[in-house]
Amino acid sequence: MAEFFDALTDDHCAFIARQPMFFVATAAPESRVNLSPKGMDCFRVLGPNRVAYLDVAGSGNETHAHLIADGRITIMFCAFDSPALILRLYGHGKPVLPQDPEWAELAAHFALLPGTRQIFDVSVDSAQSSCGWAVPHMTFDRERETLSRYHVKHGASARFAKYAVRTHSIDGLPVRNPSEEPV
Repeated sequence: MAEFFDALTDDHCAFIARQPMFFVATAAPESRVNLSPKGMDCFRVLGPNRVAYLDVAGSGNETHAHLIADGRITIMFCAFDSPALILRLYGHGKPVLPQDPEWAELAAHFALLPGTRQIFDVSVDSAQSSCGWAVPHMTFDRERETLSRYHVKHGASARFAKYAVRTHSIDGLPVRNPSEEPV
């Protein structure tokens, strides 16, 4: 049975801390729905109604484009071990880039990863837990290191060259790219 909460509880925070991955869904009017899996040590609970996650540059920037256009975001955690549980966080988010005034405060919560592009700051409107009984049991083996190795090998100049040409989402929505290296 699904249960809704106005804020994250201590049990929710403990559950989130144990999960090696999560999923992010966003959309904007007249655009595709974007659903992305996220791994690495990049998610933080900042308060009962505020979370953030560090975003590393990859193949696209759809979440950024959707949050600028619409703001809505759903983040889902699911247990692949026991006990079964799905936890969804419904809210509104915004991208914070290294050149933004809020960067230093948010970045202090993370160990910056190679290729760090932005941090998504999310106000949690509600949380929903549900059974998760259809989610299979799976075992976490290890993080993939490929993306970090790629960013270390190619460096900031290659990343900024890609930012210069990737100014829109796949649906043509504008994105704002970093103009400086994160610190």
